[in-house]
Amino acid sequence: MMSGDCALCVLDAAEALWANDQCFVISADVTGVGTICRVIWRAHIREMSDLDAAARGAFMDIVWGVEAVLRTLTRPAKMNVASLGNQVPHLHWHVIPRYRDDAYFPETIWAPAHRDALTRPLQDTVLRAALEAGLGNQAKSPSIMA
Repeated sequence: MMSGDCALCVLDAAEALWANDQCFVISADVTGVGTICRVIWRAHIREMSDLDAAARGAFMDIVWGVEAVLRTLTRPAKMNVASLGNQVPHLHWHVIPRYRDDAYFPETIWAPAHRDALTRPLQDTVLRAALEAGLGNQAKSPSIMA
């Protein structure tokens, strides 16, 4: 089920860096940090507990796989993995490499910046190739939006 007023439901999964039938991965550049990823469940689901155990496990396998890929590519001081959904109540996880000298460290990236910091962006082609190597090369059909 798709919700027309949901910012994540209207994303074009064909533009994702990686996708399978259940979820897809997009990237964003956060000023003062660099490239982060979001792992988004295709169907408009609000909470992890709305998924059955098999779907929860499969989804989290992808989240942990994205974390491993970003760790390898970025060599951060710490990885943050967060599922909030307060502003966008559609099931998704943020996977965020953190650096001791990023603009927000040690607070979350949603806190006020503590300092000016360089942004560490990753090229989409590099990230896409690493995700495909780490997670497998999956079909990215946007028509499978459940």
